[in-house]
Amino acid sequence: MTDTDARLGDLLWTRGYTDPGWIRRFTSAGRELSPSRRVWRGPGPARTLPAEPAGLDTLDLGLGGTTATLPDLFATAQTDAFLVLHRGVVVHEAYPHGGAPHVPHFNASAAKSYLGLLAAMLAHEGLLDRSARTDAYVPELAGTAFGEARVEDLLHMGTQVSYAGRPYDKAIEAQRYHAVIAPQLRPFGYSGPGTIREHLLTARATGAPGTEFRYENGNVEALAEVLRRVTGVSTSALLGELIWSRIGAEEDAYYVLDSEGVEAACGGFSATARDVARLGEMLRCGGAVGSRQVVPEEVVTSITAAVPDGYPRRVRFPAAPPTAPATLSYHDLWWIPNDPYGSYMASGIHGQRLFVSPGLDLVVVHFGSQVISPSVPVAPFVRVFLRIGAYLAGLG
Repeated sequence: MTDTDARLGDLLWTRGYTDPGWIRRFTSAGRELSPSRRVWRGPGPARTLPAEPAGLDTLDLGLGGTTATLPDLFATAQTDAFLVLHRGVVVHEAYPHGGAPHVPHFNASAAKSYLGLLAAMLAHEGLLDRSARTDAYVPELAGTAFGEARVEDLLHMGTQVSYAGRPYDKAIEAQRYHAVIAPQLRPFGYSGPGTIREHLLTARATGAPGTEFRYENGNVEALAEVLRRVTGVSTSALLGELIWSRIGAEEDAYYVLDSEGVEAACGGFSATARDVARLGEMLRCGGAVGSRQVVPEEVVTSITAAVPDGYPRRVRFPAAPPTAPATLSYHDLWWIPNDPYGSYMASGIHGQRLFVSPGLDLVVVHFGSQVISPSVPVAPFVRVFLRIGAYLAGLG
């Protein structure tokens, strides 16, 4: 495997929705296209982000061949926002397509990791049993692939599933999921599920849970429903109460909703680059914002240290040739590059990234609108982030 990013499981090629102009309109105006619910920033003041530009625009990113700089990456990746924190200081911030610091952007599947963090916090407090079957929390899912799986399986994409009797195809199922939550994206004559709940009820197991990694949105939606049953509050309220209102966020975030008013937890979240950076900085600091512990330190350290038995320590995707070494791990809905710096990442389609590297004192947020197609190379985000971190840390 020559590039970690080329193997990321959430590069779901949603056929028919690859025009960057359409993507950008969706990322900046999600609330105008679908119902939404805010994630409240809380009553307190925003956490100040001091700035000290480090001149990264001219840094050679070391991608081989000709010299490549951040402006080159921005053009290749159709970048909408790019923010770098080093030791809590903003050393680079850019909005190449006319965005602004206060404008929320679609996070896509990076939102999965935020939900994984909530689940890990509840489990740490003894409110959620990872070993329990999902249908113990959501009885309606009994007999479905997700109901028969453990909470642990949902957190690690450990189910094998087909929907409504269809042979499983990742791209088709991505389209089907979009049709469930956004009626305007439904093809003519669509007669399938109209809500996330109805969609999950059509899932049937095609293999034993906990035996194979298969990146699938339904795991996250089933997990979100488990958390709603455990806490009695919506996904938006839970994220707001436990995290968003405690990190010094500057703006409310929001989730888009299905027709029953249920959050699209696997990818319907939008927030500003600055506030996502604040989330990452809290994690880099062991779950703390100043003297306030927001996330238990044990939960933060477990992201890279607690890949459970029974799941592959390293993940290989179908796109990788059989001889390619696998370089990624996956734990609690976070991607782990297995670099020397203890880094981990939330990742979403079209170039959404939150990269946290404790060993490099680094947090990077990238939002993009990159076309996803076999004919368009994937921008090498992880290599770029590590190159920037090494430069800022004086390692070369």
